Amino acid sequence: MNEQEARREIVRVGQLMYERSYVVSSDGNLSVRLDDGRVVATPTMTCKGRMTEEACAVTDMEGKPLTDKRASSELAMHLLIYRERPDVKAVCHAHPPHGTAFAVAGLAIDQPILSEVILTLGCVPLAEYGTPSTEELTEAMRPLIKHHNALLMANHGAVAYGADIWQAFDRLETLEHTAKIAILSRILGGSRNLSPDAIEKLINVRETAGYLTESARCQACGYLHETELACPTGERASATNARTSINGAGKIALTREELIELLSQAAKIKS
Repeated sequence: MNEQEARREIVRVGQLMYERSYVVSSDGNLSVRLDDGRVVATPTMTCKGRMTEEACAVTDMEGKPLTDKRASSELAMHLLIYRERPDVKAVCHAHPPHGTAFAVAGLAIDQPILSEVILTLGCVPLAEYGTPSTEELTEAMRPLIKHHNALLMANHGAVAYGADIWQAFDRLETLEHTAKIAILSRILGGSRNLSPDAIEKLINVRETAGYLTESARCQACGYLHETELACPTGERASATNARTSINGAGKIALTREELIELLSQAAKIKS
């Protein structure tokens, strides 16, 4: 992709994000990494619904400006993702309402309720809070990027990335759609998770079809508790902690499934 094409697609995706209320005002940012290593990014303090191609900034992989336009102050997040994931060519950061509600509530989107999400996205972990536009945020994201295609950032928003800007946007859209369904299902009394056997079959299908590679098996964290696909970087423990809520005077509220799992683990330790 050349620079002009990147500018054009960034503007189009920015408009879609604004139209769908994934961003308001000057929220959010997008970028595309060109084949020559330069990065085309949205400018700082600009509404994505009124952005023009000429307004986009261009930098090198260190964030050094190559034009007179100033890139978003959150460009460091994009550059980190590019460094950690050579396969990624585009990044979308936004504040979609339902996905961000999960982030504000301290919850990951990691429950296996939709087969399509397991096939094309995997779970979306929650990075600990870090001040936006600082190393606090990028350091919180760093351990999660390699094995996930989208992240939630506590009390902040969501970021998704992919081989091109449309795949990054599709993943952001899937994240938001999944969060909305999860919230609605909880209103109706709670969702029914897919079984470990069903999840393992879906993982095999997605790898055979090429939706996600074996390197993404770490995305099974929070899905498969009894298999070798458990996440080695600690996201599963973080997600479990995030789903455990403090209720009243120091009381911990667990779901029935979580209580059964804890009792099962305790029984195994005693034996």
